[in-house]
Amino acid sequence: MEQIIPRLVLAAPHSGSGKTMITMGLLAAFQKRGVKLASYKCGPDYIDPMFHGRVLGIPTRNLDTYFTDADTTRMLFVQGQTEETELSLIEGVMGYYDGAGLATEIGSTYELANVLEAPVVLIIDAAGMSLSAVAVLKGFLEYRELNRIKGVLFNRMSKQVYEEIRPEVELLGVCPLGYVPRLSDMELPSRHLGLVTPGELCDLRAYTEKLAERIEETVDLDALFAVAQNAPELTWNPVTLPKLSQTLHVSVARDEAFCFLYEDNLKYLREIGAKVQFFSPLHDTKLPEETDVLLLTGGYPELYARELSENEVMRRSIRGALENGVYALAECGGFLYLTEQLEDMKGHSYPMAGWIPAKAFQTKKLGRFGYIELTPQPGGAQIRGHEFHYFDTTDNGSDFIARKPFRDVSWKCMHASERGLIGFPHLYYYSNPTFLAERLEQYIEVCGK
Repeated sequence: MEQIIPRLVLAAPHSGSGKTMITMGLLAAFQKRGVKLASYKCGPDYIDPMFHGRVLGIPTRNLDTYFTDADTTRMLFVQGQTEETELSLIEGVMGYYDGAGLATEIGSTYELANVLEAPVVLIIDAAGMSLSAVAVLKGFLEYRELNRIKGVLFNRMSKQVYEEIRPEVELLGVCPLGYVPRLSDMELPSRHLGLVTPGELCDLRAYTEKLAERIEETVDLDALFAVAQNAPELTWNPVTLPKLSQTLHVSVARDEAFCFLYEDNLKYLREIGAKVQFFSPLHDTKLPEETDVLLLTGGYPELYARELSENEVMRRSIRGALENGVYALAECGGFLYLTEQLEDMKGHSYPMAGWIPAKAFQTKKLGRFGYIELTPQPGGAQIRGHEFHYFDTTDNGSDFIARKPFRDVSWKCMHASERGLIGFPHLYYYSNPTFLAERLEQYIEVCGK
């Protein structure tokens, strides 16, 4: 199948260049003009898509070439569009050429740009630089002959410097699209897992409106849109998913404590025939009446440990549902919630659901960070995911082997049975479209549904 989709990848030489802030500003500025948008985040990040989604008022999706092959990646990109979409912006991850390993481009923004055949705008943090910013651009252009870099935006640069170096940019055959001055009052706050979530900002609407105004003053939106319109026609093939023999009702945790969830994982569940519904372990008192599968997502339960513990009636509801045979999918923060005890950020320990006989505690350091490939023991179909946490438990499970790509590093993890998959790894269902469907089908057969 072929489709014309104006699209841009927003990349940078390194993390911390201002990609998320500028992406939000561009989304808000184009939306202010009435442009119908779609947005995406390269890589496994959960928080940046939340900010995109709050700006647009629609779900934002992840695209990751470590998780999915080229056909699946293109399909997921196209399916994130609507008939009204006029422009798609894809925010990159890390440095443009940085991938899943230290010496590979797999999973990089660069590889995604090639898979999507998308023009790239390089965002260069020019703090403390003038002409050297052009040298950085030249280096990125020359590192790969097929680099797809068509435009450049300079962050933390003054108008005077921009106007003086602009001719040098044009000599490189790249479109100078403007600059963003130092916006110290617009920088987004962070914590141990990255940026704070959008819901924690006092007035995100006012923030994005102000950011859009700043972007409109110094960025050539017309030229940027023209670069996106020069993207070639995209060819893609649909991916066939298995179907469940019976409908399963999947109750998904979604609130301040549980907010790390891939939009395409929800899409996957619906596509294989599940019905998705949401509930809050923080605020509700029981699970939805029809619950066959419980999906406890990742998030920040450690920030709400006391409140989660005090909602004892919900803890009993979840424990009772699992005792009565509900299938459990719990990832990272959801896994912590199912343990017996969870420490908060101050070291105070609180009772949790108590389904997994373990205690969760903070380690003060990032543990087992990065992409992984998961293999059940003693063998079977693999699935890909990632880990990112500052907490650990006294029993992480041993039913899977997690292996880091491009490195000889592995470890045991996951509590797995015919009744569930529970552990630290965040799974990406489309990385193996049959993996979860087959396990849920086995659950249907065991339960006689």
